Amino acid sequence: MYREYDINDNRAIIHRLNNGDMQCFEACYKFYYRGLCSFASRWVPLTVAEDIVQDAMLYIWENREKLIAELSLKGLLFMIVRNRALDRIAHQGVRNRVHHQLTQRFAEQIESPDFYLGTELARLYNEALAQLPEQTRRIFEMSRMQRMTHQQIAAELNVSPQTVNYHIGQALRLLSIALKDYLPLFFWLFAMPDQHHII
Repeated sequence: MYREYDINDNRAIIHRLNNGDMQCFEACYKFYYRGLCSFASRWVPLTVAEDIVQDAMLYIWENREKLIAELSLKGLLFMIVRNRALDRIAHQGVRNRVHHQLTQRFAEQIESPDFYLGTELARLYNEALAQLPEQTRRIFEMSRMQRMTHQQIAAELNVSPQTVNYHIGQALRLLSIALKDYLPLFFWLFAMPDQHHII
């Protein structure tokens, strides 16, 4: 649905939200949801991150008439989510170890909201994919990108299903090694369903 709106046109989006455009809000929700959850998961578990993001989006909707076009909606959302995640940490007195390590090692990269909207992660994923042996990469892409079954791949490449299974296993193993520092975020951004329901 969000393709019907230019999410990057902040002024137009804010104007629609000011006027109570529910479809525009839903488009923003679906566009930002994954990235915001990944961002919040730097500090809290993903289940908690989901609650924080849903609360933040609900806050935006309830206060839509107060939004101003000069204030970036993206920046506002990430600020709200970060503040609420930090508040949750202060209350619980805990920090997720994996994402703490991510913060320490990749602080400059992951400070950008665009990192959590998929562009940077997609680049890293594609770079790792390009390092796979050609046959392994081809079979993996046929499976994951083209959604072909093992039998379909085997028939097209004239190999056995066992060979297909081996190459996919190899691809997953090599990618998990290459992307080990980013695995929590990759599992979230690339493995979850596309649709989310607004509560």
